[in-house]
Amino acid sequence: MLTEDDVPELWAYRSAYREPADFDAFWKDTLEAARDHEPRLELTPVDTDLETVDVYDAVFPGFGGHPVHGWLRLPRHRSGPLPAVVQFHGYGSGRGAPVEDLLWASAGYAHLLVDTRGQGGAWAGGGATADPVGSGPSHPGFLTRGIEDRDTYVYRRVFTDAVRAVEALRTSPHADPDRVAVTGPSQGGGIALAVAGLVPGLRAAHFQAPFLCDIRQAARLTGEQPYAELIGYLGARRDRVEQTFRTLGYFDGLAFARRATAPAWFSAGLRDEVCPPATTLAAYHRYGGPKQMRLWEFNGHDAGGPEDLVIALSAFRALLKTSSHHPHQQSRKKES
Repeated sequence: MLTEDDVPELWAYRSAYREPADFDAFWKDTLEAARDHEPRLELTPVDTDLETVDVYDAVFPGFGGHPVHGWLRLPRHRSGPLPAVVQFHGYGSGRGAPVEDLLWASAGYAHLLVDTRGQGGAWAGGGATADPVGSGPSHPGFLTRGIEDRDTYVYRRVFTDAVRAVEALRTSPHADPDRVAVTGPSQGGGIALAVAGLVPGLRAAHFQAPFLCDIRQAARLTGEQPYAELIGYLGARRDRVEQTFRTLGYFDGLAFARRATAPAWFSAGLRDEVCPPATTLAAYHRYGGPKQMRLWEFNGHDAGGPEDLVIALSAFRALLKTSSHHPHQQSRKKES
C-alpha cells in the first residue's frame, strides 16, 4: 500500500502505453454507425413518494440501436432547460431503484443515470439493459467478453452507449445541451473518461478512481477484481497476450484522456488495490483539458467518497450554473 511518502514517485510515473495508429478512425466509424439511429430519449414517468424530485424511466438507442435504459431525475420545481449531469455506475452494478442516487437532481441538475449493458446483477441494485451481442470464450465476468477482436469487445458497445446517452439527453427539452457534464466512480469513471474524449462541448467532468486506465500496467500492479478476470483469462490463453492488449489499446482511458478538453477533476485513494492510483495519475497526466487531481492518503477504491463528491458539486456549480459558456481556466496545481 502506498503512503504519503510515495507520492513524489507516484507523480513522476509516466505510462509506456501507446495508442493504436488508427484509434481515431476506429471510433469515428463506430460512432457514425451508431448514429444511423436517431438519438431520442423516451421518458415514462415513475410513480414515487418523492416530493422534490421527479423520476422518469429513460430509454434511448445505443450501439446497434439496442435499447439502453437509465433513470432521468429532475428537480420538481424547475423552469426551462436545466444543466445536466450524465452519470455511469461501477462494475457489475445497475441503475438501481428509482429513489436512489438523488444527489444531482437535489442540486438542481437534470440527472441521467445510465445502465451498463449486460450488467446489473452483482450489487447495488439491478439493471435493465440487455446485451444482445454474444462473445467467444471469456473469463467469468464482463472484462474479457469479446476481447478476441476490437470490433467484438464489450466495451466498444458500452462506450458507444455512453456517447449516445449524452447525445440523446441533449435532444431533451429538460436539458441545456451546452451545459452537460459527465461523472462516475470506478468503471463509471472509465466510461465517463471515454465520453470526455469522444464527445465535444462537455462543460465539466469528474472521474473517481477510473477503471480501464493504463490497463497493462494495472494488470501488473493488482490481482484484485475486475483485473483478476483479465489475468485469469491470459493465464489460460497464454498465446493471446499480445493480441489481447492490442484489442485493449482501443479502450484505454489514456487515449481518451489525451483527446478530452472539458475541465476535469480526478481522484484516487492511495490504498486503492482495485484501480491502482498510478493508473489514475497516468490518465491525469495525459488529459488534454484543464484538470485537478486529489489523492486521498487513507482511502481505497472509494477515492474520497462523499467528500470527493463535495468537491465535484462545487466545481460543477461554478461551470454549469451559468447559461452562457465561459471556458474555465482551472489551475493545474496538484493536490494530495
